[in-house]
Amino acid sequence: MKILKISVRNLNRIIETTAKAVKEGKVLIFPTDTVYGLVANAQNEQAVKKNFKIKGRKLQKTLPIFVKSIKMAKEFAFINREQEKFLKKVWPGKITVILNAKLEAQKLFKFGIISSEKKIGLRIPKYKLINLLLKKLNFPLTGTSANISGYPPSVVLKKILKQFKNRKHKPDLTIDAANLPKSKPSTVFDLTVFPPKILRQ
Repeated sequence: MKILKISVRNLNRIIETTAKAVKEGKVLIFPTDTVYGLVANAQNEQAVKKNFKIKGRKLQKTLPIFVKSIKMAKEFAFINREQEKFLKKVWPGKITVILNAKLEAQKLFKFGIISSEKKIGLRIPKYKLINLLLKKLNFPLTGTSANISGYPPSVVLKKILKQFKNRKHKPDLTIDAANLPKSKPSTVFDLTVFPPKILRQ
């Protein structure tokens, strides 16, 4: 597994390299505003399947996606006026929302993103590097934590790399931002019900 260390000097090169890798269908360990994540092209069926294999994740448990803007979120999910007001308050940030997926999204995301109830999880992270990547690519990315299912997510890269060390399926590339500030995974709000329900805090 290739590891690229971030510095102020190589930021543009990191974005170019990671964008190319994502376009090629690769899965990356990538820093976010919460924990390290497993990032891939959410519209690439093979890349999403690879993400599931790397995590050892049950197929019934869909992956949330990162989007670059509320406008992009509206391409994939039904968002009413009240929901949009809420999103403007909490995004970008550590809030994932569950919304009803549009028919276009159900056709676009062929595997692992849309639940059997036709729902989709979305988030705009508050982290410069991932936001630059989203703008560069102009398509959504998988936004799941970089850990094997059943193991804890982490802000400490060494702990994450140790989890994947002896695995058959591994991420293709790691972006090393050293240890991230202490954080939990994002809080998950289900906005398909009223009042909205917190699924994870």
